[in-house]
Amino acid sequence: MKSLKEFKAEQMKDPAFAAAYAEVEPETNIIRAIVDTRIAHHLTQRELAEKTGIAQTEISRIENGSRNPSLKILQRLADGMDMVLKISFEPKKKAQV
Repeated sequence: MKSLKEFKAEQMKDPAFAAAYAEVEPETNIIRAIVDTRIAHHLTQRELAEKTGIAQTEISRIENGSRNPSLKILQRLADGMDMVLKISFEPKKKAQV
């Protein structure tokens, strides 16, 4: 059985898949950062909701990708996890041949 990493590497050889992946990667990175930080702080969605005043259902929607958070919401989430929100622009990675 292939690992997820192996499967992704194989799929990335398909230009259409690679383009679609690149399109959603920024959103996926934000979601991953929120979930990973919340878990690292041993917080449930409900506990984070209580700390931020953001409804637990809204946090769930953000984490499952059905809702795109505004910068204001991202800042409230960061504050609730005692973190600093940092947004940066970085050079695009060149495709590996």
